[in-house]
Amino acid sequence: MVACGTSWHAGLVAEYMFEELCRIPVEVEYASEFRYRNPVIHEGDIILAISQSGETADTLVAMESAKEKKAFIFGVCNVVGSSISRLSHAGAYTHAGPEIGVASTKAFTSQVAALTALAVAAAAARGRIDREQEADFTRLLLEAPRLIAEATQTEDDIRALAPELARARDVLYLGRGAMFPLALEGALKLKEISYIHAEGYAAGELKHGPIALIDAETPVIVIAPSDPLFEKTISNMSEVAARGGKVILITDEAGARHAPEGARVIVGPSCDPFLAPLVYAPPIQLMAYYVAVQKGADVDQPRNLAKSVTVE
Repeated sequence: MVACGTSWHAGLVAEYMFEELCRIPVEVEYASEFRYRNPVIHEGDIILAISQSGETADTLVAMESAKEKKAFIFGVCNVVGSSISRLSHAGAYTHAGPEIGVASTKAFTSQVAALTALAVAAAAARGRIDREQEADFTRLLLEAPRLIAEATQTEDDIRALAPELARARDVLYLGRGAMFPLALEGALKLKEISYIHAEGYAAGELKHGPIALIDAETPVIVIAPSDPLFEKTISNMSEVAARGGKVILITDEAGARHAPEGARVIVGPSCDPFLAPLVYAPPIQLMAYYVAVQKGADVDQPRNLAKSVTVE
């Protein structure tokens, strides 16, 4: 998979899906680095190129490079008739509609949805799941719109947190498994529109360096719906709290019952872990939005950024 920015994060989520369901090894590459690394590509390998606009210069060049090596190109983009759609052998439109704001939001969610559906279809085609399992995954995906709507009901709680977050100089985001890409995406959104320095980390990496940054002035946003990895993440939250860090936990009702003392908790809907990347994207987007509004920043047109990066 080749992509840039938010689309790269969508690819990271999809990596979990493809490897789990299809048992296909996946590499997610920054398109801007892919062409310069002389990557090992064999004839018949599949390159998934992901872009909202379909005009991202680095992604287009990466596709051309892979095409020269006889790879099969599958494009995932939002804009019908875009350059990426024309250069691809096959592909899927995300049909998110025009996205006016520079910081991608519905583009991210629709990319994750399209890639998840593709992973299910590929798993069925490869015989890794049977018809009944395929139908179960499809039913789960059809539940996503309702659950996403429920997730947006966290808005009032997030708005109440915004003044405190707006005063922060640095913010850390933590997540495990498919929540790790969401931590990266949450940090990117906060940087893009509120101009606060933020970093996303895999929660298990906390003790390998980032824990040195923990103090009473550094909010730590933990994205951790209750899933098989939740217990491990609870341990990380306790480590943050023990060092005086401010923990903001985004979870479901079951997870909220295990929040460390003093943590601020944002409670989203309970859902199957398969859907969690879709369901828990809106709360992190709303968090960046309300912090930016609190600071008086232009949410739609942040400084120094363009909607589509059409030069290398």
